[in-house]
Amino acid sequence: MFKQIFTVAVLSAFSSLSAVAENLELSSSDIVEGGPLSINHVFKGFGCEGNNQSPQLSWSGAPKGTKSFVVTAYDPDAPTGSGWWHWVAFNIPATTQMLPRDASDSGKMPIGTVEARTDYGTKQFGGACPPPGEVHRYIFTVYALGVEKLNLDASASPALVGFMTKANAIDSDSITAVYTR
Repeated sequence: MFKQIFTVAVLSAFSSLSAVAENLELSSSDIVEGGPLSINHVFKGFGCEGNNQSPQLSWSGAPKGTKSFVVTAYDPDAPTGSGWWHWVAFNIPATTQMLPRDASDSGKMPIGTVEARTDYGTKQFGGACPPPGEVHRYIFTVYALGVEKLNLDASASPALVGFMTKANAIDSDSITAVYTR
């Protein structure tokens, strides 16, 4: 009897998950999975001569219960021992499905969005700028959260935003691009 009840409970749980689960999908007109970043998304400074524009990002398939989004850009290959955070934007309203190119620097971020400080020490997107001769990966991720906002401000470290994001995430998707100079 217990085995039957357990089996029914497990099957019910899986069928419930699949009934409400949608796949969050991140896409971009500026970056392609595995492709190189353009000069538009390269930092201007530290020896790099890019346009320092955040890429256009779109997402769809947010799961039921999504109340806000977080967008990050991270370089796991930076020679720091902890990677490099290029962009950390949170409290993006659940009604948002797209960020235009250069949204971070042009004032086109959705109302209520908080951009936390990056490893460049600024509170906006900072483009790719790996050491010469090195190929680095840049992981752009959108997270769907089950909370309307993270109770953090723009001075929060990327690690703290990441911790709070992972604690409240109900789905995520990423695009990884590369860059070398």
